[in-house]
Amino acid sequence: MSELFDAVDALLASRAVLPPPAERKRLRAAHGLTIDEVATALKVRRATVSGWESGKTEPRPPERDAYARLLDKLAELYPATPATATATPAPVADAAVPATFTAAPASAEARSLSTGEASEAAVMTATENTQTPAPAPVAAAPAAATRPARTTRPSSTSRRPGAKKAAPAGTPAGGADPRFENGPLAVVDVEDGKVLAYCTGGLVLDVPAKSIPALVEWTLTEAKLGAPKLSGPGRPADPLIVLTEAACERYGLPVALTAEEKHAGRIPEGHKVIKQLTRAEWKLTKRGFGPWARIYRPAKGSERQCVQLCIPSWNALDSRFWSGAAQLPPAELARVLGVYASRVMTPRGSTAVTGLELMTALHPPTHAVRDEETGVLRQSETKTPGSLGSDPVDCAPCEAPDGHPLLADLPRFHVRGPDQKLFEEAYEWARPMTDAECTLRHLVGLDVNMAFAAGANGLNVGLGEPTHVKNPAFDPKLPGSWLVDLSHVDLSRVKVGKEWVELDGSLLPSPFTPKGERPEGPAWYATPTVAYAVELGYDVAPTEAYVRYDNGRYLDGWYQRLRDAYLATMADLGVDADLSPEDFLAAMDGYKERDPELAIVVSAIKATVKGGLGKLRERPRGEGWRPGERWRALERPTWRPDIRAAVISRTRINLHRKIVKHASFTGQYPIAILSDCVVYASNGPSPLDFLPYRDGKPLPGGFKLGINPGLVKHEGTQTVLWGEEVREKFNAPTLNLARSIKDGTVTDTDNGE
Repeated sequence: MSELFDAVDALLASRAVLPPPAERKRLRAAHGLTIDEVATALKVRRATVSGWESGKTEPRPPERDAYARLLDKLAELYPATPATATATPAPVADAAVPATFTAAPASAEARSLSTGEASEAAVMTATENTQTPAPAPVAAAPAAATRPARTTRPSSTSRRPGAKKAAPAGTPAGGADPRFENGPLAVVDVEDGKVLAYCTGGLVLDVPAKSIPALVEWTLTEAKLGAPKLSGPGRPADPLIVLTEAACERYGLPVALTAEEKHAGRIPEGHKVIKQLTRAEWKLTKRGFGPWARIYRPAKGSERQCVQLCIPSWNALDSRFWSGAAQLPPAELARVLGVYASRVMTPRGSTAVTGLELMTALHPPTHAVRDEETGVLRQSETKTPGSLGSDPVDCAPCEAPDGHPLLADLPRFHVRGPDQKLFEEAYEWARPMTDAECTLRHLVGLDVNMAFAAGANGLNVGLGEPTHVKNPAFDPKLPGSWLVDLSHVDLSRVKVGKEWVELDGSLLPSPFTPKGERPEGPAWYATPTVAYAVELGYDVAPTEAYVRYDNGRYLDGWYQRLRDAYLATMADLGVDADLSPEDFLAAMDGYKERDPELAIVVSAIKATVKGGLGKLRERPRGEGWRPGERWRALERPTWRPDIRAAVISRTRINLHRKIVKHASFTGQYPIAILSDCVVYASNGPSPLDFLPYRDGKPLPGGFKLGINPGLVKHEGTQTVLWGEEVREKFNAPTLNLARSIKDGTVTDTDNGE
């Protein structure tokens, strides 16, 4: 009889009702799952799940029943609504590239172009961004000349019907969620004795609050500020209140911090404002009341009460990353922060902190599950698939920075060599110019757009703890750290694609070390570095490894969010993703001056990329720390030096691959590289004077001008004579000219003095 029952079950499974393909994709994305994660769970190929979601194929038993069960559970958690039924536009692929290329002729008359900004690297491979993605829908951010008139709206507790006119913010307030109809944030200022909240979209609210506790209450109960969650398992963003200097004075806060308070990063615990918060039963996080203060009450069920404060005069908006945002008038500052919030996320701290928080917001460690008996939603005790989970994991000893508890047994002052320490960092390399290069007229710098973001795109990283293995067979798909000797790789003869090519290896940096020096023996490398040695045509034989069998493309959503934010903002500045090389160079000329406020947003987006990746290996910050002791950052699930190393490794390798491709075709070699900037000698001042283009199409796999992450822009041009003179001045034939190619300014600091 059981066989008959099994047969009946099989028939039912074969007819399991599935939602339409578009709904399948929506449900997966709502829960923050990647196609790879679903494919792994169902034990099918990635392409199979992709086919199910596109409608090209339909699942068959036994996978169909499991897939239907997954979709049913997701449908319970994320029921379809009109707001969730929008589809993401498909990217537009680049046009086909001709097979034959010739280098563009040098032109002494080619005009010099203004410099771009420093960014990051990638390659034209299947795992890289070689398409022009359609940016996700975001709030429009028109240039200053076309901003709409400001909207005024009194709060329900205000006795004032309106407010005087101010410069509009330019980003519409609100959205589909009525809880956040006034936008994600407000800049609170005092004018003519009145407290006003400048929101996005030019909206201005009256603020009745007389104290910081009352301001927090008003924000949560009256202001209707906040932002929807970024992923299905996540939670909405807490409202952000920015306090101007006048607002600080009104609410009893210092306009600036003392030297002692700056060092501590907060005002004293005995400050009257903190006492007010304590009496009102509000709490502060462990970091206290500093430039970015989080004020909250413990959550009750799913209800969360939390407000983020930002105080620019306390250096909350560091000028290195936010340019002059802290000096903007309230409405303009609300516009800058509002555009950033709508396209990236509501700031949670510095750009570095926000970059890290964005990773977690897109892949929350836990998710809600419905109790089958009561129907009540509760937080799962198991980690969300594809996330890093709620608990920190220790790195491998080779991945640990100096002073980590895993290294406590090492002798004092012991210096770890490459066979003990993973050292994946960005390039800082230069060489003397050849006699032939000295006869040329110009040095031209290329800068890779959003290089580290592009390096994260499609990268498989570890999600869990490492496993130590001896004499492993190298697997390029398995993230980890590998002890292997790569000193036998000879750059004078390498594979480019399927063909062996002869190069001048003395003019190339090694891809295996940040300084470009050839390794001398066994060393620890991240997976992308070892995989590149294999790609170049050489065998590898690791003797040891720390690998992560629990892995996935954790950073894909993070990359896509930041990519779309960058492209949308650059498009607002007149630099589109589909411009010809000539039009692109012209559009980049002076783009910051077209709308200085949006230029600040671009700077902040790029800082979010680099800072977020840097936070993955945050070092001790004071705290009375001593080597061998744990520090605060180690308690985060997002303290993952292995992920940072993998991204940097892939970024460096991506740049080297382009350099090799360019050299094999043109015979041209770089003279300096600094992170994502590479310098070539050229007869003309423009990138088009030495980059091989044919009919507007670039060399496949080489450098391509454009705004997309992984493509390049013009960093700057100086003369060859300038380069020789500054190297002679500092008696440094290998002075890294990439550091000063942008404006030609060289200091003793640049020379390492």
